[in-house]
Amino acid sequence: MIVDLVLSNGKAYVNNRIVDCSLAINKGKIFKIGKEANMPKAETKTDLKNLLVLPGLIDIHVHLRDEGKAYKEDFYSGTAAAAAGGITTVLDMPNNNPVTMSAGTLRNRMKIAERKILVNVGFYSEFPRNMKEIEEIVREGAVAFKLFMAEQIGGLNIDDDHALLEAFKIISGLKVPVAVHAEDKIALKKAEEELKLANCNDIEAFLKAHSESVEVKAVKHLLNIAEQTGVHMHFCHISTENGLKAVINAKKSGMPVTCETTPHHLFLSVDDLRRIGTLALIMPPVREKHQIAALWNGIENGWIDVLASDHAPHTLEEKKTKLVWDVKVGIPSLETTLPLLLTEVKRGRLSIADVVRLMSEKPAEIFRLKGRGFLKEGNNADLAVVDLDKRYKIDASKFHSKAKYSPFDGWTAEGKPIKTFVNGRLIMDEGEIVAKAGSGEIIRRE
Repeated sequence: MIVDLVLSNGKAYVNNRIVDCSLAINKGKIFKIGKEANMPKAETKTDLKNLLVLPGLIDIHVHLRDEGKAYKEDFYSGTAAAAAGGITTVLDMPNNNPVTMSAGTLRNRMKIAERKILVNVGFYSEFPRNMKEIEEIVREGAVAFKLFMAEQIGGLNIDDDHALLEAFKIISGLKVPVAVHAEDKIALKKAEEELKLANCNDIEAFLKAHSESVEVKAVKHLLNIAEQTGVHMHFCHISTENGLKAVINAKKSGMPVTCETTPHHLFLSVDDLRRIGTLALIMPPVREKHQIAALWNGIENGWIDVLASDHAPHTLEEKKTKLVWDVKVGIPSLETTLPLLLTEVKRGRLSIADVVRLMSEKPAEIFRLKGRGFLKEGNNADLAVVDLDKRYKIDASKFHSKAKYSPFDGWTAEGKPIKTFVNGRLIMDEGEIVAKAGSGEIIRRE
């Protein structure tokens, strides 16, 4: 038999350890992992020159924009950024224009994406206005639902606990996760209004409004409702010690709860935000150093399940408005996430096993992405080939994303994605996109 591709002379993270091996790929799947001598003949052979192969990373929190927000990012530029960052699967958030919150808007979004994407893309939906439509949205292929608690985005009234309870009951029966942005709207808006009245419009005011208590209040409130329904609740970008503690307590009580944090919440503090300014403004904001230490502790002890980029590109004009309340929050992160993590591997703070668990294995498990997240014969050939010794400066001007800025611009990284394969196809090679638009695959919940 002749297979499509053999990757020879590499190392790979297989069965929880790094082994010297070659990989044979056929029809988009991993056909064989083993010694070079045992590889079948291949149409194409690539010498990996002793580089490390990881399971392609899965980024479960990405804003690909497009449609009415295509001026910030589109499906091609966003997935090119993912491929450049060693990320082979992204899950797209629904706060688009139009908002993804019905079977129709989801279907249309998938149709537009299909011809543009370079990596695998799955889609979240917001809750519809009519809860009877939830099942239809799941049938259409939504991987999960998103609930934004800081302000109303979808059709579900976030101020109505009874409505939340009923929605969670439906979702629980369908075995689909609900991913939550946990900031309490009432506490947040009250603080914002008071600060605006006092003419406080700077970064310090933003930090006061988006306080630790605003996150903790929302986390506890939602856990209380979720406990009555058995819904799988996934907390996005946890940023505080007490928010994480509430999640840990829920886990210990046996609730189906998971959580993520982001590289910016691990690597940036309020001191960095004050120095960099609004380019580093995100929501929830970066925190004090003791909060960051608590997040690292959560990773070390396995309480934080996933690392996600929360890639949220905007134009420079949107990031640099005079009033902090008008600044569009979020930063482009797809191209910096893996290099930042590999740098910490080099420093001994993380292991390769940690990176794979947080960005491949757990995301695949939580969102039921069958055949992904592990290097295993029969699985999809989604691979990130990395050079652990490559030392370089992050240069945001060279991003594939339309957003050419980053709070990490100029940082020295050690460890870089060199090649990205999606379903056996080479998409990125040495920083260049070498595949056509539409090479990626739409992922639907199975």
